[in-house]
Amino acid sequence: MSEELKRLVTHLTHFPGIGRRTAERIAFYLLKMDEATVKDFIASILHFRKRTRVCPICFNITDKEPCKICNDPKRDKDVICVVEEVSDFFAIEKANSYQGLYHILGGVLTAAPTQKNLRVKELIDRVKGNNIKEVIIATNPTTEGELTANYLAKILKPLVGKVSRIARGLPFGSSIGLADIATIAQAIEARKEI
Repeated sequence: MSEELKRLVTHLTHFPGIGRRTAERIAFYLLKMDEATVKDFIASILHFRKRTRVCPICFNITDKEPCKICNDPKRDKDVICVVEEVSDFFAIEKANSYQGLYHILGGVLTAAPTQKNLRVKELIDRVKGNNIKEVIIATNPTTEGELTANYLAKILKPLVGKVSRIARGLPFGSSIGLADIATIAQAIEARKEI
């Protein structure tokens, strides 16, 4: 394998879910593409990186501030759905059953809780500064997701009328981003108060 191919394969293996064999297939596919398509592909990545930023309210990725969800007058401003990552936000939006706002934590708590990288303070500030009637906790059904959900419920209950957890349509240990649309819609609809 040439050094250039090894380098490209190594870079591709840093993508989530891409192992060495898949990275090699992608690299060989890129070799078959015509040069104009490869240049357009590279330009779209660079444009995406240059134009994309984080919404200062919900922490969604966007090209406008605030994002379309936070700026949409049709959204229910009384409800916030808390998710771990942007991919979870996209999965819930695809289900088209939730019309409130979002808050993207940027991860979950671990057994040794540290909030340095999580946006918990920002969530508390949003709940305190607005007339929020419900916070839906939609962390993944994993040990860390449950730990985070319980922690958030404990600190949010005194601040908001209702704190709920998405229903168990998702098996324990799975990821919201990998669930099908119907399962996500059912989990949101059948949420339970914590």
